[in-house]
Amino acid sequence: MTPGSGALTILKRLLVIALAMGLAGCTAWERYHLNREFGKPDSVTRLVTAAGKDPEYHRDIRPLIETRCTVCHGCYDAPCQLKLDAYAGVERGASKAKVYDGTRLLAANLTRLFVDASNTGEWRDKGFSPVLNERQQSPAANTQGSVMYRMLALKEAHPLPQEAILPASFDFSLDRAEQCTTIEEMPAYEKKYPLWGMPYGLPGLSSDESQLLMRWIETGAQTTVTPEPDARYQAAIATWEALLNRDDLRSQVSARYIYEHLFYGNLYFSELPLGPYFRLVRSSTPPGEPIREIATRRPYDDPGVPRVYYRLWHNPSSTLDKTHMPYALDAQRMQRWKALFFDAGFAVGQLPGYEPELASNPFATFRELPAQSRYRFMLDDARFIIQGFIKGPVCRGQLALNVIDDRFWVMFVDPEHPSAMDNGNYLAQHSEVLQLPAAKESNVLPITNWLRYAKLQREWLQAKGSYFQENFPQVVHPTVDVIWNGEQSNPNAALTVFRHFDSATVSYGWVGTPPKTAWVIGYPLLERIHYLLVAGFDVYGNLGHQLVTRLYMDFLRMEGEANFLLLLPEPARKQALAHWYQDAPEHVMKYVDDHWLSNRVEPAITYRSADPKRELFGLLEQHFGNALDQHRDITHSPLQPATIDALQNLENLRGEALSLMPETAFLVVQAHHGEYPLTILHNNGYKNLSTLFMENSRRLPDEDSLTIANGFLGAYPNALFHVHEHDVALFTNRIRQMRSAADYTALMDRFGVRRSETTFWAFSDRIHQLHKATNPTDAGLFDYNRLENR
Repeated sequence: MTPGSGALTILKRLLVIALAMGLAGCTAWERYHLNREFGKPDSVTRLVTAAGKDPEYHRDIRPLIETRCTVCHGCYDAPCQLKLDAYAGVERGASKAKVYDGTRLLAANLTRLFVDASNTGEWRDKGFSPVLNERQQSPAANTQGSVMYRMLALKEAHPLPQEAILPASFDFSLDRAEQCTTIEEMPAYEKKYPLWGMPYGLPGLSSDESQLLMRWIETGAQTTVTPEPDARYQAAIATWEALLNRDDLRSQVSARYIYEHLFYGNLYFSELPLGPYFRLVRSSTPPGEPIREIATRRPYDDPGVPRVYYRLWHNPSSTLDKTHMPYALDAQRMQRWKALFFDAGFAVGQLPGYEPELASNPFATFRELPAQSRYRFMLDDARFIIQGFIKGPVCRGQLALNVIDDRFWVMFVDPEHPSAMDNGNYLAQHSEVLQLPAAKESNVLPITNWLRYAKLQREWLQAKGSYFQENFPQVVHPTVDVIWNGEQSNPNAALTVFRHFDSATVSYGWVGTPPKTAWVIGYPLLERIHYLLVAGFDVYGNLGHQLVTRLYMDFLRMEGEANFLLLLPEPARKQALAHWYQDAPEHVMKYVDDHWLSNRVEPAITYRSADPKRELFGLLEQHFGNALDQHRDITHSPLQPATIDALQNLENLRGEALSLMPETAFLVVQAHHGEYPLTILHNNGYKNLSTLFMENSRRLPDEDSLTIANGFLGAYPNALFHVHEHDVALFTNRIRQMRSAADYTALMDRFGVRRSETTFWAFSDRIHQLHKATNPTDAGLFDYNRLENR
């Protein structure tokens, strides 16, 4: 320690303490001032004001909030947990507690909107502070006592600097320190961060929009009762709830299984006009009575009531692309469920319990449901099931997603093939080795847990191999017939998964050029993926829960990849493994050597080329027939052939220069017949996926590539481009010639629509309109929290 440095340290600490005391004093003074002027805050005060004034919420305000506010405040990782996808979120307000905290040792309290509190007072007890005035209701109080109003006013008074790239004082990192300012702290915030009005780091609202929203707040920010779906929907609800709440044991177990797979879905009646969405919930009240949702951390936790009823709850929230998982209910679906479960001929002796060790293991819980029915149920909508861990609640999933490649193709074992492993009794007998990380696990020793799960997985693979040898020796040498072809009509047979660093997307079809890896998924693997990453994953869980989930998923990925490799000849298998596991840790390579390289069984496929993997993909494409969806293929677009060629040439690029490209870029091509939406996806190359951290040290930038897809793919665009069709060749050449950050900046200068541009909101409206027009069922609001500033 240098002379005087100790005194300097003490002085710094005293200054920090003095500053904190000063801020606390300012906050206390502002609270005193507001209380004296407008009375003490009371969450009930706002409710006594008559609703229905102009502007009206559903007609005038909700569409404005959706397109200007919800696009940053929608998912669980909305800044300060201020979720503006429903009026209830506006009422709830903001919290200084983080949902995504990778360091917490204890699970966080649950704060799910509509679930974990029933009124504003309960949210205040959970630490949420209001963004609307909760003191006496007057125009002055409603404006000066509202964080929302003052944030809008701050933006009006201090618009964005007129610079293409915003200054470093704007922090757009996902782990930035959030202010989560209360109304008492607003004077200090306004003084310290004058440029941080809302929308943060984006252009302000237009004069008309701003006046409309501010007038609504000034007049009390009221809403009318959310309109309920009409009689047609009520009749449909009654029909489905009658099926899901039959009294016989078979129906009760079947309904529980269906619920545990659909609880994240946005269910809709496809035979009625698209509009209302519904959530399947557990209720303590039967059909015909008001729903009283049973709030538990996981869908299989003990409900604490003698009888669970499965109800369809009208979801009033805005549709967010990140969490929107549409699932159609219609007459065909009902007949399918009846055939698989409700009217099938199997018997159920007793209802399974909810003990954590049992409930978290579907092979034990649902042993009396035919495994063939379970697998068929999931295969019918395999994209929805896979979307569960891709969308679901994980708005920020780098730790969960660095277990998968940036792009890979997915296919499934044919349910009629013995390799599907849908023998329910056999799976139940081996449920111990198929057990998933229990909810209570929080051991954060990665290597210890990895070795433990490696042992369990080893036992399962040995048991599976013995099962085939004893019962189905003819399937030891597989052909492409082992793969489900969707009866050559179901597009769920072939899927593509894209990883965008800390989020991901699932698409029908095999999108792009042949990828580095592919998965073949059978019933036990698909079920475990769901119960690990969807039903059993707790976004509010502690660090240990998230780590063991990631570690276990390592083995599920490896199993899916190993299933694919069994279709390749041994030399190609070894070559692929050497490519996939470059510089992998010793314990991982030992596992690979023991269970993959030691398998010398050859497939019954005659390969004729020097590239068996590419040849295999070609054989499988023929096998799928019309089930292979191709709507993402840009050759099926109305663009000119020269335009398509220029874009396709980007997919042939490889190399470190592509690392300059954003993870997900939305491209709107202005063609002679109108605007056409495309997505440019950046696929990062990796040496291996076998370690939790130090992702950059495993990068292989020489293997970076791009995929071009029709329509918009991904919920979090990092960059926006608008290019006239006659300039597409120039645009693609600029990308081909990029070598530096300055080159990318020049590309954005010429073709980009930056977050700082005055035309940003108009362009945002257009991409949402294009998204809805080209993908009406799946479309939702995009999230701009990942928009870059470069």
